[in-house]
Amino acid sequence: MTDAAARSQRLVLLIAILASFVSFLDGTVVNVALPAIQRELGGGLVTQQWVVDGYLITLGALILVAGSLSDVFGRIVVLRAGLIGFAAASLAIAAAPDPLFLVVARGVQGIAGALLVPSSLALITSTFRGPAQARAIGTWTGATTAAMLVGPVLGGVFVDLVSWRLVFLINVLPIAATLWLLTILHHRDQRDPAATVDWIGAVLCTAGLGGTVFALIEQERLGWSSPAIWGPLAGGILCLAGFVMRQRVAASPMMPLGLFRVRNFSAGNLATWFVYGALGLNGLVLGVYLQQGAGLPATLAGLASLPSTVIMILFSSRVGTWAGKIGPRLFMTVGPLIMAVGVALLLTVSDDFNYWTQVLPSVVLFGIGLTITVAPLTSAILGSIDPARSGIASAVNNAVARVAGLIAVATLGVIAGGALNLDGFHRSAIVTAVLLAVGGVISFLGIRNPPAAS
Repeated sequence: MTDAAARSQRLVLLIAILASFVSFLDGTVVNVALPAIQRELGGGLVTQQWVVDGYLITLGALILVAGSLSDVFGRIVVLRAGLIGFAAASLAIAAAPDPLFLVVARGVQGIAGALLVPSSLALITSTFRGPAQARAIGTWTGATTAAMLVGPVLGGVFVDLVSWRLVFLINVLPIAATLWLLTILHHRDQRDPAATVDWIGAVLCTAGLGGTVFALIEQERLGWSSPAIWGPLAGGILCLAGFVMRQRVAASPMMPLGLFRVRNFSAGNLATWFVYGALGLNGLVLGVYLQQGAGLPATLAGLASLPSTVIMILFSSRVGTWAGKIGPRLFMTVGPLIMAVGVALLLTVSDDFNYWTQVLPSVVLFGIGLTITVAPLTSAILGSIDPARSGIASAVNNAVARVAGLIAVATLGVIAGGALNLDGFHRSAIVTAVLLAVGGVISFLGIRNPPAAS
């Protein structure tokens, strides 16, 4: 490989990491800002749920169709559009005068975020080949996971020292850097003349998720008997069923159902549903309760998760190597179970709050379990699919993870009883631990190690 080609590859990887970092960071940085948003704009727990889910609805629904857009218009074009849209939405969020404006802007931000992840992965898979591609995807996965973990820390510092509004402007610098890198990247964009976009599937998926999430969040205020609740819920479920049927007949389906005939792919995504649903629920509950219930400032609430970040940084690559040697099944079974035990330890949290004895042991165990789980989970899912289809396989898994978090956050009002007090916090911890335990059991029953690993 020439020096110019090697430089181009390094530049592509850096662009892909920065672009995806923006999307993943914003998914978690918001959690510690929620109490400050509620204090200034009002709306209670419902507003907090919508601030999170407004972003996840459009992100989860459109992250699959964005892959088709990359094929039609080119990876770099879609990536640039996503970055500009994300920056514009972030500025609008920072200036939001009321909860409705904020939630709508978060939805627009989710649309832009959906353009970033598949385009970044497609840029990697079209630039790297063979073992270099596997290393590049591994580096990308590690960087995006780190973004999800450092988000609460950055968010807490900004909330305490400046304003919750500037939390949403953290992304401006990496966005500007990525746009500049795209201008100096001498890379021929690739388009597929035969590619089409499944707009019908995109509409069905978005309407289905939107209706379902609206009902789950607003039922606390309006009640299940209200037509404004059961109507959108029924419509949402019908749209989601229609989406699945559409994927069976679409010429270019957003989510090829044939992938789910592969055992490790289907079992891995089912485990992803429970594990990442638990991650989304735990991140929101812990970030909010440590401030509103335990009385910690936002910075300390963000720092509470730092041990998990350190553990992930130190041991993720080593766990990935071990999983490559002996197979992912053991790791995907044990990891979620350790996380479940860690979350169960949050039941020791009491009115007489003590971070060091009541939360730190939970965070450490949770970090160990998460580190054991993430790399083997990605390896099991992508390793079960032909490399030529790794892009769509990864997009499907990303969508499953985001939608799982979306639904989990939407049910928080039901789980916590409408208020995230100590009792609601404990009930949320129990549900989170159960979700993680189910993810571990599914992995044990469903995942099979590749023959080479055996």
